[in-house]
Amino acid sequence: MKFKNKTIWITGASSGIGRAMALDFSIQGANLILSARNEEKLNEVKKECQNPKRVEVLPLDLANYEFFEEKVNTATAFFDGVDILINSGGISQRALAKDTELSVDRTIFETNYFGTIGLTKALLPHFINKKSGQIVVISSVVGKIGTPLRSSYSGSKHALHGFFDSLRAELYDYNITITLICPGFVNTNVSMNALTGDGSKQNKLDSATAKGLKPDDFAKIALKAISQNRQEIVIGGFMEKLAVYVKRFLPRVLSNLIRKVDVT
Repeated sequence: MKFKNKTIWITGASSGIGRAMALDFSIQGANLILSARNEEKLNEVKKECQNPKRVEVLPLDLANYEFFEEKVNTATAFFDGVDILINSGGISQRALAKDTELSVDRTIFETNYFGTIGLTKALLPHFINKKSGQIVVISSVVGKIGTPLRSSYSGSKHALHGFFDSLRAELYDYNITITLICPGFVNTNVSMNALTGDGSKQNKLDSATAKGLKPDDFAKIALKAISQNRQEIVIGGFMEKLAVYVKRFLPRVLSNLIRKVDVT
């Protein structure tokens, strides 16, 4: 097993994609560090893992950067180091740009972009010192294609691609790899927790999300991509994958289509 005895730190591990990946890594014999804001839910995920004794819970809020160095010190002490960081934590959006308060735009970027790169930077010296490591970033198809109702969410994911593509080049000589994973629609609570224009939660499951991939199916594909050190992969349905190619080769066609598609 590729991940046997590897130590893997997962943010956003309390539910959805993060939880599904944690369970699959556990089956493969990995040591796990589970992070999210909700400690109670993290402990529930720990109990679900195949070997809870090899799972540590480390509550973390991606918007609180001042604690990242402390969290890294704790994480690296659990199993004498970290081999893979899975940046899965984040928050989505469901509101028109014109109706979204700037404070909400900032909240989305603080968590999705600054939280992700902040934790990565905090852990980076550890990877550089041991000249090995893998950084996995759960981005999104909207990190490549902007769609209605997700302007700041899309912007935060686009920003991650630029940052981590640059970082990949900088870290090549240190044997540190970076994998960007772009989910399409996955049946999780991401739309339930998405922020509306005033910052309140949507509290509604999108129909497109409800019809998306099962988290378990997503996790299996994601783990394979991570084991292969893929630089980037889109995981989703046929239409999401097709849209990425149309964006690249026929951008005007996609622009005409995307404004007519129901993405709710």
